[in-house]
Amino acid sequence: MKIDKTTAPLPSAQIGELAPRSSNAKPAGSSESSTSVNLSAASANLRTIESGVSGTPSVNASKVAEIKQAIAEGRFQVNSGAVADSLINSVKDMISASQR
Repeated sequence: MKIDKTTAPLPSAQIGELAPRSSNAKPAGSSESSTSVNLSAASANLRTIESGVSGTPSVNASKVAEIKQAIAEGRFQVNSGAVADSLINSVKDMISASQR
């Protein structure tokens, strides 16, 4: 696994950037009633949280650089027991999720 290859994060829509779909647009002067949508307070909270988290990096770059340096110098040691335990727990989680 290479750790020096990075990918750019996917762009996220900002509040106010969403435009109505043109296929649902009513012609001007139409006698049909319009539909209104009310978003819950939870939706507003999620948008606030999303905007706060969007600037936070998802990877600790200094930790990655530290591990990369340790690998290059031959100092990095893998705890095979911890890796095995994590793999077993991941498989258990996937099995229990698929049985729901």
